[in-house]
Amino acid sequence: MPVPATRKDLMRVNMGPHHPSMHGVLRLIVTLDGEDVIDCEPILGYLHRGMEKIAENRTIIQYLPYVTRWDYLATMFTEAITVNGPEQLGNIQVPKRASYIRVIMLELSRIASHLLWLGPFMADIGAQTPFFYIFRERELIYDLFEAATGMRMMHNYFRIGGVAADLPYGWIDKCFDFCDYFLTGVTEYQKLITRNPIFLERVEGVGVIGGEEAINWGLSGPMLRASGIQWDLRKVDNYECYDEFDWEVQWQKEGDSLARYLVRISEMAESIKIIQQALEGIPGGPYENLEVRRLDRARDSEWNDFEYRFISKKPSPTLELSKQELYVRVEAPKGELGIFLIGDQSVFPWRWKIRPPGFINLQILPQLVKRMKLADIMTILGSIDIIMGEVDR
Repeated sequence: MPVPATRKDLMRVNMGPHHPSMHGVLRLIVTLDGEDVIDCEPILGYLHRGMEKIAENRTIIQYLPYVTRWDYLATMFTEAITVNGPEQLGNIQVPKRASYIRVIMLELSRIASHLLWLGPFMADIGAQTPFFYIFRERELIYDLFEAATGMRMMHNYFRIGGVAADLPYGWIDKCFDFCDYFLTGVTEYQKLITRNPIFLERVEGVGVIGGEEAINWGLSGPMLRASGIQWDLRKVDNYECYDEFDWEVQWQKEGDSLARYLVRISEMAESIKIIQQALEGIPGGPYENLEVRRLDRARDSEWNDFEYRFISKKPSPTLELSKQELYVRVEAPKGELGIFLIGDQSVFPWRWKIRPPGFINLQILPQLVKRMKLADIMTILGSIDIIMGEVDR
């Protein structure tokens, strides 16, 4: 029986939305020629909850508990961006102590996010052990969060003009202990992973993005810095009080999956450096700008009238957003998290546009996986670091 010389028929495979390595409900329609990827089409929207529309029907304080559900691994950043917009619109000053507390929380959140990227990424390419290690360190970060905010994941901690509560007694010492312990953990990861020949075989030269290409695709965060571009909004915009600390932007020039891994690992060590400096230099003073209370639209409910009895004993603070538009951004663990905000002289935003880093970084996936092997899809997708909550919003 004659064997056909070439096979013309291609195979189309669905990866996801229930695939364990998909990091959420992402569906990829992959066209294969044997093991080679010919084409790949990501299909989004399985986790769309209308977050932008919800924002237009809520005051900022009412909306704060929702925002931690975008990127549910780096929750502090979504809160930071939600209060930064109205603060800039209303020209509200944040007290120094509150700013330092914010920086500490943001950097702890960055470490937690990178840890929960590292574990599944290693599991995707066949290394199970780091997956269990990262939970050990991440649990300590969540213990710190729980002590300060009362919640482990969805903190609802940031407020317009400061934070919701001061750091509890003994928290700073606990955080110092964590920093010392975590640095040994990072060296442990590097020993275990970075020079592992099997790991290097899987990630070196896989999913290469050049510097110019990264800019053209609008990539940000570790994806951009791994391609040789030293761009970090903490240095560029100097928001909060990052300019008062001594730290370096971490970057690599290769642009492959290994470079993205190295950037994230060194970012964790750099975050510890920032946290230690902030803990040492944290000033006294108020943790919230009480002037903001002046800007509330006060409703003086009369004693025992309808509003007092049935609607609310104490109305939630409402900040009127002035009639102007504004784009604010922070350097989230995955890249540039931005919000385009239009005020309308009302307590609700007229427009609330979210610019999620994961969504924009995901665009380049079809181009990266073409002409690669099927097994490389997981490596490349893992190195992009997406969370479907913020991709679909």
